[in-house]
Amino acid sequence: MYSKFGRIGYARKVFDDIPERNEASWNTMMSSYVRVGLNSDSVRFFCEMVGCGVRPSGFVIASLVTACDKAGSMFCEGLQVHGFVVKSGLLCDVFVGTSVLHFYGTYGVVLNARKIFEEMPEKNVVTWTSLIVGYSSGGDLGEVMSIYKHMRREGVCCNDNTLAIVFSTCGALGDELLGEQVLGDVVKLGLQSSVSVANSLISMYGSFGNVGEACYVFIHMDERDTISWNSIISANVQNGLCKESLRFFHRMRHVNKEVNSITVSTLLGVCGSTDNLKWGSGIHGLAVKLGMESNVCVGNTLLSMYSEAGRSEDAELVFERMTEKDIISWNSMLACYVQNEESQNSLKHFAEMLRMRKPINYVTLTSALSACSNLEFLVEGEILHAIAVIAGLNDNLIVGNALVTMYGKLSKTREAAKVLQTMHKRDQVTWNSLIGGYAENKEPDEVITAFKLMRKEGTPANYITIINVLGAFLIPSDLLAHGMPIHALIVSTGFESEKYVQSSLITMYAKCGDLNSSNSIFSGLTVKNSIAWNAIIAANANHVLEEALKLVLMMGRAGVDFDQFSLSVALSVSADLAMLVEGQQLHGLVVKLGFDTDHYITNAAMDMYGKCGEMEDVLKILPSPTIRSRLSWNILISSFAKHGCFEKARESFHEMVGLGVKPDHVTFISLLSACSHGGLVDDGLAYYNAMITEFGVQPAIEHCVCIIDLLGRSGRLSDAENFIKDMPVPPNDLVWRSLLAACKTHRNLELGRKAADHLLELDPADDSAYVLFSNVCASTGRWEEVENVRSQMGARSIIKKPACSWVKLKSEVSKFGMGEKSHPKTEQIYAKLGELMKMIREAGYVPDTSYSLQDTDEEQKEQNLWNHSERIALAFGLISTPEGSPVKIFKNLRVCGDCHSVYKHASAVVGRKIILRDPYRFHHFTDGKCSCSDYW
Repeated sequence: MYSKFGRIGYARKVFDDIPERNEASWNTMMSSYVRVGLNSDSVRFFCEMVGCGVRPSGFVIASLVTACDKAGSMFCEGLQVHGFVVKSGLLCDVFVGTSVLHFYGTYGVVLNARKIFEEMPEKNVVTWTSLIVGYSSGGDLGEVMSIYKHMRREGVCCNDNTLAIVFSTCGALGDELLGEQVLGDVVKLGLQSSVSVANSLISMYGSFGNVGEACYVFIHMDERDTISWNSIISANVQNGLCKESLRFFHRMRHVNKEVNSITVSTLLGVCGSTDNLKWGSGIHGLAVKLGMESNVCVGNTLLSMYSEAGRSEDAELVFERMTEKDIISWNSMLACYVQNEESQNSLKHFAEMLRMRKPINYVTLTSALSACSNLEFLVEGEILHAIAVIAGLNDNLIVGNALVTMYGKLSKTREAAKVLQTMHKRDQVTWNSLIGGYAENKEPDEVITAFKLMRKEGTPANYITIINVLGAFLIPSDLLAHGMPIHALIVSTGFESEKYVQSSLITMYAKCGDLNSSNSIFSGLTVKNSIAWNAIIAANANHVLEEALKLVLMMGRAGVDFDQFSLSVALSVSADLAMLVEGQQLHGLVVKLGFDTDHYITNAAMDMYGKCGEMEDVLKILPSPTIRSRLSWNILISSFAKHGCFEKARESFHEMVGLGVKPDHVTFISLLSACSHGGLVDDGLAYYNAMITEFGVQPAIEHCVCIIDLLGRSGRLSDAENFIKDMPVPPNDLVWRSLLAACKTHRNLELGRKAADHLLELDPADDSAYVLFSNVCASTGRWEEVENVRSQMGARSIIKKPACSWVKLKSEVSKFGMGEKSHPKTEQIYAKLGELMKMIREAGYVPDTSYSLQDTDEEQKEQNLWNHSERIALAFGLISTPEGSPVKIFKNLRVCGDCHSVYKHASAVVGRKIILRDPYRFHHFTDGKCSCSDYW
């Protein structure tokens, strides 16, 4: 009696006062401890019982195992009880055996549960159902159905609990035919009128997306309970029907059905999107009003809702306020961090779970492993792998798949393959994870090998398999060796009609250099959806930028809705072409369509404004520091560096680090580039060392090029040469080209010759090697060598890339080459050029003819300088734009020193801001000064 009212202290006193205790006394006391949740006390009571020489009955053992089961953190104690059961020969008791089986299933050790099941001489429906529950909880849905079929063959009659799990499994598998077959079994068993079976049917149809059938079952129920209402609300929620689920909720309250924590939790499940979060906040308020905020189930769904909405701070607040937390609570908070890409917080949270001895299961480990997708978390990932082995979860299929995925993302494909080979069971996801890992790491031969093994093993490929395989082919030789044969396989197996495979084929051919085939595949599609349009736009963006923008317009005219991907690509193309007007129009469309809060599009727009010379617009749309992603910080630092704002680039880097955002290799490329262009040699070298020692970013070739450029620009050529010798990566053409350019600036012929030789070893047809070395010779007065280099170019049919500059006015681009005279306004251009020459001479301009690299007299050298394309473009810009407005000019090669001087003087004499963009950076000329401070 006392235990039923939760008065366990009084119950124990009565027990202690009994002079002679029989088996019933001990059994009752044990069940009392278990009933009130004093699981640790129940274990101590059991030890006391054994110590008194009382032989425990099957009932006591079953109760004790249930206590270890319910506690969720008493796995070791449960193992000891299992040992006692084996020693005392009680495993043959069906109730004891079933409780031990259920215990292992609860803790995710399904192989042990299966072993117990097979050893049991007698099994009842609860035994079978417990095994089914174990596999269901472990995510092995295929095995759930296998056990159910075996159970039916053995003639065991299912109960309501069995069928509920089986229907749920059919829904999770998405196998409607299988669900209908189970429904046939229900009819045979005469259970179709059961309320609980009908509730399970509603849930299953909801999982299939067949809300109409779910509503039909609900409407024709003779009797409905709260679970029935919860099931129909859930069916609508699963299919994203927020308003319909709220209508059923309103009707439920109208007929005075009890609203419980499941109802509230279910409704919260559809409110995680930005559009529905207002409803979620309202239901959160209702939960508080109904006194359900402390309910662990409600708390868990609130965590999931705020997580889905990207509101990790709100989720943290809910988590901290929860008075009771179960494994789902901890897992939900962990998943929230992972979903919001907060890997550090995810791993700290996992470590806290271990420190507090909280139970972990396959869901916990899967989320924690997902947080280790970056190379900086390799060690943590390996530790998690070890924990999975120790906890006996490495045999879990989902954990195994997560391990394969993690190692693939960490570029440890050998380890990924080893995990796959040791897995007792593999499925599509396992093979897809391995193939995807090989593809991400550009290992096409391994992709083909794995794909063949997958087919040999009898695992059917799906569209994800095909997409992963196609994603591995990147060069023309891949196309011939693998791409085309796989395309033939796709046609023969019927995957050609799958929309994602179609887009992957378009992408694969373009990446392998066959844009014509990409365009042909796209043209041949009968249905061109947004996925196909995005693929063909991206394909052209990598080859013909102007064509990509035309395709964006065609996509709009075809009535296909733009999405984040198409708009991001279009903005990136505008950035690469420096087409500000088109970029502004696209940004306006972004705002109109409501995508301005999407951080990918915001970053693309920032990049576009930065590359189009509009630094003020970059800062206008820059997210606030507390919500700024690493990519946004990288774009900001890069934009400051390109625009000559070197101190601001450094300040942004330190602010980023101060806010806890860890810089990556891209961050350091931008930072080192800023130091190089700003002449901050010591700072640049310090950042390079900090990158390795403090931030754990390993030097890539891009970082090394920045250091060589940094040292070379400052005249420290011997240091640059020594750095190349000690580089952690082999030098490539960018390294030697950077050194050769520095040799031209500082007139070092011998080192320039070495750099040119290395360049030509890598590519004998590299025109830049000849041109740069010719310029080194010219700058040192070695005219015979200049002629010799030019003769070699002629003999080998190597043509120098011609310099050109252009000005964009509205939608028209005017392009100018050296001494250009084909423009319709040539007469006005040269008149303005003559006027400009006179004005800047009077202002103190003196030509530096060392930049005219021809062996002629001084007068001719000066005339040659005035034929440079950037001066002609400047004259055109001045006559074609309103007085006082900025003039923006673009050049395909680095601006020469004398033209830089002309631009500075011109900005002063005409009183206008002039912006010049070359391939490396922007020069902002105002009042006779340049943003680069004459160091570029």
